[in-house]
Amino acid sequence: MGGIFVHGLGQTPDSWNEVLSFIGETEEHVCPDLAESVKNQNVNYKNLYKAFSALCDKSEEPIDLCGLSLGGVLALNYAIDKPEKVRSLVLIAAPYKMPEMILKFQNICFRFMPKSLFQQMGFEKKDYIDLCKSMMKLDFSDSLHRVSCPAMIICGEKDRVNGKMSKQLATLLQDARLEYISGAGHEVNVEAPDKLGVLLKEFYEKEFKSGR
Repeated sequence: MGGIFVHGLGQTPDSWNEVLSFIGETEEHVCPDLAESVKNQNVNYKNLYKAFSALCDKSEEPIDLCGLSLGGVLALNYAIDKPEKVRSLVLIAAPYKMPEMILKFQNICFRFMPKSLFQQMGFEKKDYIDLCKSMMKLDFSDSLHRVSCPAMIICGEKDRVNGKMSKQLATLLQDARLEYISGAGHEVNVEAPDKLGVLLKEFYEKEFKSGR
């Protein structure tokens, strides 16, 4: 298995298509469908992470994880739980401690949005609300020291919500670098796929050549 690219909430696996075209898309890359992974189950973080972990566990070789927002939270969680399985880690707009007040406000907004707006975003309206509620107490602060692989923390220049925490995360991890992408907001993989693709390609080439 090659790289695993994990989309954010409100996105689909196709959100990575343009990015992968810049780093050299191969059949080895995997872009899991988070909604599909918990189909016919209660949609909460525990079940989502269980499904994601099972996917990662299938690889016999160390894997390269890259996740945005919710996808980044899942990737970080796995790198903490099984550091020996992760060769490199890229976290894009991924909080290591959930902004509880923001999630609560977000859920209030979800309740007033029509169900039709959620139809093309993978999860149902109720799923969004239940998932966000189940994540509110997540906090990896005391476990970040377990991540031992090279990491790159990325944040869109206009993403004010995640900017500060991305900077903190880059200092808390053992071997991490911080990169900002100009002109981009939260959904970097969709808003600036070319800039993100170039950055990822450079990161992977450097790490692979170093033999780490």
